[in-house]
Amino acid sequence: MTQATNQSWGGRFSEPTDAFVAAFTASIPFDKRLYHHDIRGSIAHATMLAQVGVLTDDERDRIIDGLNAIEAEIERGEVEWSIALEDIHMNIEARLTDKIGITGKKLHTGRSRNDQIATDIRLYLRDEIDAVAAELSRLRSGLIELADREADTIMPGFTHLQTAQPVTFGHHLLAWQEMLTRDHERLLDCRKRVNVLPLGAAALAGTTYPIDRHVTAELLGFDRPSENSLDAVSDRDFAIEFTAFASILLMHLSRMSEEMVLWASAQFDFVDLPDRFCTGSSIMPQKKNPDVPELVRGKTGRVYGHLMSLLTLMKSQPLAYNKDNQEDKEPLFDTLDTVKGCLRAFADMAPALVAKPESMLEAARRGFSTATDLADYLVRAGVAFRDAHEIVGKAVAYGIEQRKDLSEMSLEELKRFSDVIGEDVFEVLTLEGSVAARNHIGGTAPDQVRAAAQRARDALATLQERHHVA
Repeated sequence: MTQATNQSWGGRFSEPTDAFVAAFTASIPFDKRLYHHDIRGSIAHATMLAQVGVLTDDERDRIIDGLNAIEAEIERGEVEWSIALEDIHMNIEARLTDKIGITGKKLHTGRSRNDQIATDIRLYLRDEIDAVAAELSRLRSGLIELADREADTIMPGFTHLQTAQPVTFGHHLLAWQEMLTRDHERLLDCRKRVNVLPLGAAALAGTTYPIDRHVTAELLGFDRPSENSLDAVSDRDFAIEFTAFASILLMHLSRMSEEMVLWASAQFDFVDLPDRFCTGSSIMPQKKNPDVPELVRGKTGRVYGHLMSLLTLMKSQPLAYNKDNQEDKEPLFDTLDTVKGCLRAFADMAPALVAKPESMLEAARRGFSTATDLADYLVRAGVAFRDAHEIVGKAVAYGIEQRKDLSEMSLEELKRFSDVIGEDVFEVLTLEGSVAARNHIGGTAPDQVRAAAQRARDALATLQERHHVA
């Protein structure tokens, strides 16, 4: 057994808590990272209580000075966290009472740990979202600039991982950037729903004290107070939504990682990953392993698991607060740590990719990547598309047999398959002609890639300005 019942709630208990239960139910080992936000929330709460006359100005000042001193002690590593005090709230409140006496016990007037923790998590997640958004901006900016530089670099485009049509490396990088654009929008949209104040909902029904929740919301930078006290303390959908965003983002980063791993292999040889993002083998001296993208790819499953954990956590809970919700923090915290680490790695690594244009061009020459261009040529000459498709298919079969690309065949060879083919056919069979022909918005023509990069650059700048993202 513990030595005494908990002073914050032990009045109706006849015996101390079992020592194992105290440790089992304590959250201080992981929620201590909320100390800054817990103190911010408490300072705002004390300020509001003084405005409405629940605290005197002197009591408010003593509480705020005490909280600021405690934060400084925490940051200097001078605070010993107590499992007996369960969580970050009671550890800070107990320390405050030790410092300023009975006035410290007045801080909890008009609130509960239920609305306090809901507020702390929202404050914390809001700040973390801003940090994630800044890294997303950095990654997107790096990709846009690399795409602009590689607007003319021809590479094979793939479907089913088979050579399909030639594209440019810049166009491919902007496809990555489009994925991240949607992720960025999802993140900032999620932030709107995070930025709602639960404080004042108290345990579940509100409080009888004459609090002003609009004042607290303004002090803490929330858009508004929550509308319903039951919902405010009991739901964690905002954390689920962030983790859903993170899962989609990591899915995108994992797809990019897969392509980096393939491209950096000797079989593709499309790009070089700088040595600082790779490691070697303990037995094979020639190896240069793409560990960073591989690890990002692996961490994706970890974040998916956290999403399922949070969804399962909430799925059967009746209103209002339940102790189950203590389990929301570790999945959310680890998701945040994982996302920030993966984004930092990608923002450093992706813009540093070094293209190998000769290897890309040679690969684009294999696999009959201009076959569709030949079919389109026949259609423009009056051949029905289905007939053109069959004609080109036969030409490809001949090319496989003769080990010749379409562009390597003579005019006489090509005319075997259709007499409408003329000398001008070679203009569409070149890789340069193929990519240049896709000269429309969203197409892979180099001029379109450069224009798309500029639009992406402008859109990112507007987004950063609107949301004050670094």
